[in-house]
Amino acid sequence: MNISEVAERSGLPSKTIRYYEDVGLIAPGRSANGYRSFAETDLHKLAFLGRARSLGFTIDECRRLLALYEDRGRASADVKKLAEGHLEDIDRKIAELTEMRRTLSHLVHCCAGDGRPDCPILESLAKGAV
Repeated sequence: MNISEVAERSGLPSKTIRYYEDVGLIAPGRSANGYRSFAETDLHKLAFLGRARSLGFTIDECRRLLALYEDRGRASADVKKLAEGHLEDIDRKIAELTEMRRTLSHLVHCCAGDGRPDCPILESLAKGAV
């Protein structure tokens, strides 16, 4: 398969596929003319990577997940540990976003939003009291 075909079948943009090759997540073959030549196994890896990235796994986490997937002697505990770590990161980000939302909501509520120049949002940002 060429890159446009594997892009269509995997649902990933060609640019993303090239990036995954650049960072060593996939290694497609090359035809005599130098064009990338993708096998079904490459397509499967790309679909796997697309699903993992859609869950927010980083490139390094994807590299580890792919290595675990390809290791038939793996322990599911290793996969679970990686996923649990990612879940903890997501929970931390949700907590940070929740706090950001609470703070900004309070500031928006305090601002009259009228024609006067005084604004508690700008004052808070200027004082570093956010």
